[in-house]
Amino acid sequence: PRRSRRRKSIAIAYESGQGDGAEQGMSEPQRPRWEPRDWRQQLERIREMRRNRDAPVDEMGVQKCYDSSAPPQVMRYQVLLSLMLSSQTKDQVTSAAMLRLRQRGLTVDSILQMDDATLGQIIYPVGFWRNKVKYIKQTTAILKQKYGGDIPRTVEELVQLPGVGPKMAHLAMNIAWDSVSGIAVDTHVHRITNRLKWVKKETRHPEETRVALEDWLPRDLWREINWLFVGFGQQTCLPVNPRCNECLNQDICPAAKR
Repeated sequence: PRRSRRRKSIAIAYESGQGDGAEQGMSEPQRPRWEPRDWRQQLERIREMRRNRDAPVDEMGVQKCYDSSAPPQVMRYQVLLSLMLSSQTKDQVTSAAMLRLRQRGLTVDSILQMDDATLGQIIYPVGFWRNKVKYIKQTTAILKQKYGGDIPRTVEELVQLPGVGPKMAHLAMNIAWDSVSGIAVDTHVHRITNRLKWVKKETRHPEETRVALEDWLPRDLWREINWLFVGFGQQTCLPVNPRCNECLNQDICPAAKR
């Protein structure tokens, strides 16, 4: 396997061709036997709780932030930019910042022509907006020089871009390239899967959680896990004071406050 090591994060290993059935070459003994107790029932109940799709991520998430009528290359760039803005930022704030950027014509060239102060004023108050101005400018320049203004179509290349982490890379592959390269694990997915004990042992970082989940969760479920659990985490399984009394899984959740 090819390895990419990101600065200030754990090593991430990906197989070339991932997302196009790379797992089919694995022999049966390599497949882990472990799976969490009651996970299928828990998943079905979370789907039921998310049936209305009325969480902030559904209405203002990254998949709603780009101009769907733009040329494909511009659309993919807008997807990546919205992912970069969304880090440690509420969906409502990301959505508003993307709308302001799009009103000025959001393309690789328009960002490269914009001075840092103006870009900062437009994206404020997204989290760590000063750093994001720098990352956006650096990444956009790389896209222009190395990829002809498009975004890379592999996770390995995406995580090499300034300000782009594994979760963003997997979501970019999913939304921009319609390719399932892995499970996109953010703080919600990380928190909830640990509460449900969907990992063999407690994980400390989202990237550890991704590896642990991909070890057993059937691949055909990878695409839906992020949006499903993010919305569930926004509405019910909150970071502090989760609403266990409203949760359909309260009787089979290891972390439920009964």
